[in-house]
Amino acid sequence: MSLDYVKFSNGFEKFMPKEYRDMVEHGPFGKKVTVSQMGSFKEVLEEHPMCAGCAMTLFIRLAMIAFPNPEDTITVGTAGCGRLAISQAAIPFVYGNYGDQNGVASGLSRGLRLRFGDKPKDVVVMAGDGGTADIGFQQVLHSWFRKERFTTIMLDNEVYGNTGGQESGMTNRGAVLKMAPLGKKFEKMDMVQMAKVAGCAYVATVVPNNPRRVESVIKKAVLIAREVGSTYIQAYTSCNIEYAIPTDKVMEDAKNVENDRYAFSEYISEEAKQYLTERYGYKEFLPKPAAPAGAIPKA
Repeated sequence: MSLDYVKFSNGFEKFMPKEYRDMVEHGPFGKKVTVSQMGSFKEVLEEHPMCAGCAMTLFIRLAMIAFPNPEDTITVGTAGCGRLAISQAAIPFVYGNYGDQNGVASGLSRGLRLRFGDKPKDVVVMAGDGGTADIGFQQVLHSWFRKERFTTIMLDNEVYGNTGGQESGMTNRGAVLKMAPLGKKFEKMDMVQMAKVAGCAYVATVVPNNPRRVESVIKKAVLIAREVGSTYIQAYTSCNIEYAIPTDKVMEDAKNVENDRYAFSEYISEEAKQYLTERYGYKEFLPKPAAPAGAIPKA
């Protein structure tokens, strides 16, 4: 977990595969890259075995570009489609048992702080709605109550897409799926509200069709988790297979869902605002100057 592990050992550069040389010479390690620069640097995730048009893979790709220090980041995941892409990235990945990813991340985050002291070593959980809101719910919620300092990202495709189309707690009421032919009988879980109640310092909902917004929320969440406490991002990442969304309509679907029921939202605690302002220069959270006495407010 340092720049040393992406450098060549003396005398071995010419023997390394081209992909490896490209990552060392043109990758994002030790640099500040943004989504607006995509195509001009070697990304940590490029090739993957996911379905064509997978919105989840696009989101994961954008998230990894947004990591403040990819060379000092470990991702943690569990069973589900997402791990097929996350595990292909050129950063360390820990694959836990089904549903225990937040327990694994808790121990990992604490251990890294003991080992490396004040040097930031970011832990980011990325798991689907089944692993996060269903089978992993207990460990997720308790990590939030304990204020564990890592980021949890739910890749919400609103279905168990990896195992054939069962409904999950995040499936919308009434949705008919291959393994839920009568339609879901209860409402989608409100994980956003639960994250706030549990004390997360930063909570956001986002869709992948706005790369700059994805970059913004990922970066803030990871930075806040370094010192303030747990952060949570819920991303709509449609399963175009189980919901029969044509490949060329995936981004259109994301936009429609955003307008209908997945609007961008962002909650940030006062402590987190102060931390971002003082440590990382986020001017957007500075107090607004008071209006002069007698000034007429703008319409």
